[in-house]
Amino acid sequence: MKSIRSIVRTGVVWLIAAAVTVTVRVGAQDASEPAPFKAEEIEQLVAPIALYPDALVAQILMASTYPLDIVQAARWVKQNPKVTGKALEDAMQKQSWDPSVKSLAAFPQVLAMLNDKLDMTQKLGDAFLGQQKEVMAAIQKLRGKAQAAGNLKSSKEQTVSTAQEGGTTVIKIEPANPEVVYVPTYNPSAVYGPWPYPAYPPYYYYPPGYVPGAALFTFGVGLAVGSALWGGCNWGGNNVYINHNNYNNFNRTNISGNQNWQHNAENRKGVGYRDQASREKYGGGQRKDAASRDQFRGRAEQGRQDIARGGDQMKRDVASADRARGGDRGPGVSDRAGGADGRAGSDRAGAAGDRGGIGDRASGGAGDRGAGIGDRGAGAFDGAGRNSGAQARDFSNRGASSRASAGASRGGGGGRGGGGGGRR
Repeated sequence: MKSIRSIVRTGVVWLIAAAVTVTVRVGAQDASEPAPFKAEEIEQLVAPIALYPDALVAQILMASTYPLDIVQAARWVKQNPKVTGKALEDAMQKQSWDPSVKSLAAFPQVLAMLNDKLDMTQKLGDAFLGQQKEVMAAIQKLRGKAQAAGNLKSSKEQTVSTAQEGGTTVIKIEPANPEVVYVPTYNPSAVYGPWPYPAYPPYYYYPPGYVPGAALFTFGVGLAVGSALWGGCNWGGNNVYINHNNYNNFNRTNISGNQNWQHNAENRKGVGYRDQASREKYGGGQRKDAASRDQFRGRAEQGRQDIARGGDQMKRDVASADRARGGDRGPGVSDRAGGADGRAGSDRAGAAGDRGGIGDRASGGAGDRGAGIGDRGAGAFDGAGRNSGAQARDFSNRGASSRASAGASRGGGGGRGGGGGGRR
C-alpha cells in the first residue's frame, strides 16, 4: 500500500510541476508579446493625417503597411521630381511597389513625410493591421476636436460635411474640386486644441519652405492627381475601400468584385508583423515570400557556378591554343638551326610551351576565383571585365615566356650546329 501511495503522490507532484512549467512558459510568451496600442498612442500616430481628405487618408493607411516600398518610392520621387501626370502613371507601371504606395508618388509632400518619419509610419501600419477599428475611431475623434476648436471647416480647397454612418455621426473631408487635391499643413499640437497626452506628443511634419507657427492651418499647392486618388473611408464599417474605376485607370488593370481593401502579405517584402494575430493572419504570405527569396538566391548561386565553369573551360581552350603555338614556334627555330639538333631544340621549346600552359591554368584558376568574387559583389559583367584583364595579363606573360624560350632554343641549336661542323 505504501508503494502505491508513494507512486500516486509522485504522479500528482509531477502533474503539478508540469502544469506550473506550462503556465510559466505561457506567461513568458505573453510577456514577450507587445501590448495593443493605447488610445492615446493611436491618436499620436494619426494626428498628422487625420485632417487630410478621406481618400488620401485611406491610401496612407494602406501604404503604411508596406514601409520598405515607401522608402523606395520616396527615393524615386526625389530623383524624378519633374515626372508628373501621364508620365508619372506610365513610370509607375514599371515599379514593383504596392499600388497604394505607387499612388502616393503623386503626393510628394506626403511621401516625404512618411519616409522621414519612418518609425511613425511603421507603427501606423501595425496599428491599422491590428486595431483597425480603433484607428478609424481615433481619426474621427480628432476631427471632432479640430472642428470644435474652429480649425476644420469648408473652404475653396476642401468640403467638410457630416453624415450618419453605422449609427453615429462622422465627419467627412473631400476635395472641393475632385480634379485638384490640396494637402493641408498644420500643427497637430495646437489644431486640435490643448493636447491631452503629454507622454504621447503628436507626430508632426512641416514641408520644405513652411515656417512653423506662420499659420495654424494652411494649404500647399493644389495637385492635379488624376486617377491617383482611388481610396475611400467606410467610417461606419471601420475600414477602407477601393474605387475600382480610378484604381483601374491609374494602375492599368481591370479588377472588380469586393471593394474592401485587403492587405497583401507578399508586398510586405519580409517586414515582420508586430502582433501574434497579424502574424497568424498574414504570415503564410510572408513565408511564401521568403521561399521566393530562397529560390532566387539558389538561381543566383547556380548562375555564378555556371559563369565559373565557363571561365575554366575558356582558360583550358586558351592553354591548348598556347601549346599549339609553342609547338609551331619550336620547328621554326629548329629549321634555322638545322638538323637533328634543331629537332631537339624544337622538343625543348615545345616542352617549355607546355609548362607555360600549366602556368596559364594556375593563373587562370586564380583569375576565375577573382571573377567569382566580382560576380557576387557587382554583377556578372563587372566580374567578366576583371576576368578579361587577367586574361590579357596571361597572354602578355605567355608571350614573354615564349620569346625567352625561343631565344634559348636558338642559342643552344646554334652551338650544337657548330659542334657538329667541327666534328666534320
